[in-house]
Amino acid sequence: METPQKSPPFIPQIRLYQNWLRDARGLQFDSYDALWRWSTTELDVFWQSVWDYFDIQSPTPHTAVLGKNTMPGAQWFPGAQVNYARQALRHVDAAHAAGMPAIISRNEKGQHRELSWPELRRQVASLALHLKAQGVQPGDRVAAYLPNVPEAMIAFLATVSIGGVWSICAPDMGTHAVLDRFRQIEPTVLIGVDGVTYGGRDHDRRPVLAELRDALPSVRHAVLLGNLDASVSIAGWVNWTSATGRNDAETAAFEPMWLPFDHPLWIVYSSGTTGLPKPIVHGHGGTVLVALQLKVLHNDIGCSYEANSLGERYHWYSSTGWVMWNAQMSGLLSGTTCVIFDGNPGGSKDKPDWGVLWRFAAETGVTFFGAGAAFFANCMKAGITLSDYGDLSRVRALGTTGSPLSPEVQEWGTAQFEALGTSDIWWNNISGGTDFCGAFIGGNREMQQVPGEMQCRMLGAAVESWNAEGLPVTDEVGELVCAQPIPSMPLYLWGDKDGSRYLSSYFDMYPAGHGRQPGGGDGPVSMGAVWRHGDWLKIGANGGCTIYGRSDATINRHGLRMGTSEIYSAVESLPEVLDSLVVDLEYLGRESYMPLFVVLRPGSALDDALRARINGAVRTALSPRFVPDDIFAVAEVPRTLSGKKQELPIKKLLLGQPIDKVVNKDAMANPGCLDWYVAFAAERAERAAQQPGSGA
Repeated sequence: METPQKSPPFIPQIRLYQNWLRDARGLQFDSYDALWRWSTTELDVFWQSVWDYFDIQSPTPHTAVLGKNTMPGAQWFPGAQVNYARQALRHVDAAHAAGMPAIISRNEKGQHRELSWPELRRQVASLALHLKAQGVQPGDRVAAYLPNVPEAMIAFLATVSIGGVWSICAPDMGTHAVLDRFRQIEPTVLIGVDGVTYGGRDHDRRPVLAELRDALPSVRHAVLLGNLDASVSIAGWVNWTSATGRNDAETAAFEPMWLPFDHPLWIVYSSGTTGLPKPIVHGHGGTVLVALQLKVLHNDIGCSYEANSLGERYHWYSSTGWVMWNAQMSGLLSGTTCVIFDGNPGGSKDKPDWGVLWRFAAETGVTFFGAGAAFFANCMKAGITLSDYGDLSRVRALGTTGSPLSPEVQEWGTAQFEALGTSDIWWNNISGGTDFCGAFIGGNREMQQVPGEMQCRMLGAAVESWNAEGLPVTDEVGELVCAQPIPSMPLYLWGDKDGSRYLSSYFDMYPAGHGRQPGGGDGPVSMGAVWRHGDWLKIGANGGCTIYGRSDATINRHGLRMGTSEIYSAVESLPEVLDSLVVDLEYLGRESYMPLFVVLRPGSALDDALRARINGAVRTALSPRFVPDDIFAVAEVPRTLSGKKQELPIKKLLLGQPIDKVVNKDAMANPGCLDWYVAFAAERAERAAQQPGSGA
C-alpha cells in the first residue's frame, strides 16, 4: 500500500467559504464573530449559501429555505428532493480517477482492506436491489447489529438509497439494550454479524442474533455478515456475500431515488433519565446540509480529490453505537477517504497498548485523526511517545469530543507533535450530540487555540449560555441553549404521536417565544421555545467556549449517553437490590467517575460476589462502558415527594456544591437520608484534596 506524502499547508476550508461569500454574494466580515452573528440572524441567507456552496442537487426547486421558524417543527427547504446516498455516490468517478479509495479499514487482527469508490457503488446497488426485491418500501426500518466495518456503511447507503430508514446498534451492547431500541421501531429487515474481535478475544454474537430474531416479530428478512467466519451460515438468514454479489446491467444503472428533503434517514438513540431510550428521527436533507457544513467548514476536512485537500484521509475512532460513527461516514458526502478501525484502541487487558490507533494512522497516511477525549487522556496516562509508532507527519489535525478535553491533555498532545516536527498541530475540539447529529460548538482553523477551550460557536448555531433567570451571559457558566432551529434537529421521536416526548426532552424549560427572535430578544409565542441541551456552558469574551459537563442526570461515558433508567433496570433486576441511584461526575475534563448507590434487601451484604453480579448485570444488559467505578450500600435513595430519584442534587453535591443550594428538603420524601451523602461528599472531597488529580 502506497502512503501519500506529507500534506502541504492547505488553505483552510472556512477561508475558502468566506472567499466564495465575498466573490459570489458580495458579503465580507471583519471577524468570525461578525460572520457567526450573520449566520444566526439571517438564517435563510446563510443556509441557502451552504446549499449553493456545496452544490446540493434537487430535481425540483424549494419554495423557501426556512419555511416556518418554529421549535419544534421548523420547516426546511419545502419542495426540495435529496438523498444522502446520492450525495455520497456523486463522487465515485472523480475520486476513482484521482486514485482515491472510498474506505480504508483495519481490525485488531491486522486484516487490512481498501474499498474503491466503484466497488462501493456496486455493492450498495446490489444490496439495495436485494432489499427492494424483499419488499422493502420507503419508510420501512432496516435495523443493523454491526461493528465499525465497511459493510456497515454499505448497508446504510443501500438502505437509504431506496428510502428505507436505518438504525444501528453496536455488537458490544447486550440483548436487552438492543431490544429496548429496536422493539420501538419495528424493523422489517435485520442485518447482523456473527461475531466481533475486541481486546484480543473473539466474541460470538450468534446467540444474540437468535434472541433478536425471536423478539422482533416485525422482521421479515435477515442478512448475516460473516465477520469472524466468512463461510458462516444460519438457517433463515441470507449470506452477506450473496446479497452484495450482483454485478450486472441493473446494478450498473442503479441510482438512489429522489426523496423529500425531510424524508426520514435514520433513527438514533439518546437516553433521558426516565423510560426507554429516545428513538430520534433525522431527515435526509438536514443531515446532509449540516454534515457538510460541520465537517468541511469547521472540522476542515476536505475532498480527497480536490487540489487544495488532495489525499485527505479522515479517521475518527468510534463504535457504531456512537454518533461519531455517523460523523465518520459523512466523509463520503464530500468525496473524502474514510479510514476506520474496528477493535479496542487500548490493546487488551493482558497487553495494554495505546499505540494501536497511532500505528494505524501512520501506516495509512491519516491527515485528520479524531477520537474521544478519553482516548487522548489514556494515551497521556500510559506515558506513550508518539515517535515510537511510525511516521505521523501527515497528521495535521486532531479531533476530540465525547467529554471535555482537559488543558493538560491538549498540551501533552501538542508537545508530542512538536517533537515529531509538527509545530502547528490543530486541535478541533467539538461538542454537540446524537440529538441533532451535529455540533453546537467546535473549531475554526484560523482562530487562536486555548488549551481546554473550544474555539467558537458553529455557524448557523444560535448557541447561548443562559443564567437562572433565562438571560444570556458571558464569562459565566449557564445552561446551553440554541435559540434558532438547525436543519438537522429531529423531525420527531419515533412513536411520539402527539410530540409530547420531543417537547419535554428539549423545549419545556423556558417559556415559548422567550429569546427566540433571530439576533436576540423575544419572539411571539407561536415560535415555540429555545432548545435546551442539558450541558453547562461558559462562553468567553473571546468567543471561546468551555463545557462543564451535563446539567441533567444523563450518564455520559466516553461520549456514549445512557439513561439512568436503563442502568436501574439492569441493577434492580437482581433480587438483592431493592433500590439504586447512579450519577456521572465527569466534569471539565476530569476522568468520568460514576458511583452506584444500592439499597439492599435485609440480610444481603455488598460483598465481592454481589459487586461482581451487579457489574455483570450492567455489562450484559447495556455495555461494559456503563459498569460503575464504585458501588456503595446505602440505607435509602433520596426521593422527591412525588417519588422521583434525586439524581441531579446528589450529582451537584458530589461536585462540591453545598447541600442547601442543591436540594429543597421540604420537597423531599426522606430528607433524613441526605446526611449520609453529605458525609460521603465531604470524605471524597478531602481525599481528592490530598491526592490532586484523583478521579475519585
